[in-house]
Amino acid sequence: MSGSKGTIAILTGGGDVPGLNPAIRAVTIRALREGYRVLGIRRGWRGLVDLVPDPDADNSACVVELTEPLVNRAGRTGGTFLHSSRTRASHLPRAFVPPHLKDEYTEEINDITPAVLRNLDFLGVDTLIPIGGDDTLSYGHRLHEEGVKVVAIPKTMDNDVAGTDYCIGFSTCVTRTIELTHGLRTSAGSHERILVIEVFGRYAGFTALLPTMAGAADRCVIPEAPVDPDHLTELLVKDRNRHPSRYSVVLVSEGARLTGQTDMSFKSEEADQFGHKKLGGIGDQVSEAIKELSPKYNDGKRVNIVSQRLGYLVRSGDPDALDSIVPMAFGNLALDLILQGRSGLLVAVRHGVYDSVPLGAVMEKKSVDVDLFYDRDRLRPLYNTFRDRPLFIMTSQV
Repeated sequence: MSGSKGTIAILTGGGDVPGLNPAIRAVTIRALREGYRVLGIRRGWRGLVDLVPDPDADNSACVVELTEPLVNRAGRTGGTFLHSSRTRASHLPRAFVPPHLKDEYTEEINDITPAVLRNLDFLGVDTLIPIGGDDTLSYGHRLHEEGVKVVAIPKTMDNDVAGTDYCIGFSTCVTRTIELTHGLRTSAGSHERILVIEVFGRYAGFTALLPTMAGAADRCVIPEAPVDPDHLTELLVKDRNRHPSRYSVVLVSEGARLTGQTDMSFKSEEADQFGHKKLGGIGDQVSEAIKELSPKYNDGKRVNIVSQRLGYLVRSGDPDALDSIVPMAFGNLALDLILQGRSGLLVAVRHGVYDSVPLGAVMEKKSVDVDLFYDRDRLRPLYNTFRDRPLFIMTSQV
C-alpha cells in the first residue's frame, strides 16, 4: 500500500543509543498522519545491501512497514528495534556481498551503491531518513550526491557529529556516566584508592569533559590533548590526599593517548568496514602508570587503583528525559523539511536552537576546542562564563 504523498524510509546505523526508538516513532507517526507510507530498513545500510529487488523475494529481514501500534510499543524503550550494523556499502568486502550480487561485484572491496540505488527505487522510496553518526551519515551524504532525497538525524554517544551541538544519546551517556561514577566512589573511598574510569569518546572528549564539569571526577583525559602520566599522577595523588575519604577520580576517554603514543589503544587489530578498530585499554594503561608513579608523590608509598570501563552500561536501557524529547523534535523537524520539499539536510541544534544544516557538514570532524574548554595544566574543563553559552556549554562550534 502506498501513501498518498509517497514513501519515507528510516534506518539506524552504527552503535545503539537510547533515543533511537523515540526518533523512529516521531518520524513514523507524523509521516503517517501527513499521508506518507513509512518503511523501516532493518540493520542499517545492510538492509539496503541485502534486499533482493524481486516482488517474489522474502525481504522481511531487510524491510518492515511501520505502523503506529508498532512504533508506539517500541518508542518508550532504548536501543533500536530496527537493529543496526556497521555496513559500508561503498566499501563492502567481498565476503559481505549478498549471494544475488556475487557475480556483479567480485573485487576484494566493492562499491555497491548502484545496487543500493536500485533497491531504493524498487521500494519506491521518495525520501530516506538515516539516523546515525558520522560514518552512517557520510554514506547518506553519498546517496544525496547520487540524487537520493536524504534528511538525516544525528545520533552518537560521543556527540561528535559536526554541524549540530547535540546528538541523540549524548544526554543519557552523560547522565549514566555521572551516576555510575558516583556509585563507584564507595569502593574507591573504602580502600583509599584512585578511581580510573574509561568512558566513550573516540575522537572527541565531550563524554569525559561534561561529567567532570558536573562534579563526577577530579580530572579528565580527552583525545584532543595527550597527557603526561607523571603530571596526571601528581594531580590525582594530591586530590586523593586532600579528600576526607582519601580517594580521587579521573575519567579517561577511550580515544585518549599518553604523551609519546602515536595511536589510540585497541583491543585488536581487526577493523570494521569504516576502518575503525575496536578501542579499549587506555584506562588500564593509565591505571598502571599511576600505580607505578604514585610513590613519587605519596612519600614513597604506592597508591592502589580501581579501574573500570563503563562501556555498554551507558548505552543500554531506556533514554533519559532529553533523549526522549530531542528525538521527538528531530523527527518532526525532518518531516517539516520533507513537507517543504527540502533535502540534503541534517536536522540539528545550533546554540540551543533547533535548525538544519547542509548534510555535507557530517564530512567534517567535531571535537573539543581545547584552547576554549580544556585546561591542559589542571586536566579539567575550562570555563570563564556561562552567559550566552548553549545548554551543554562546551559542545557548540563557535
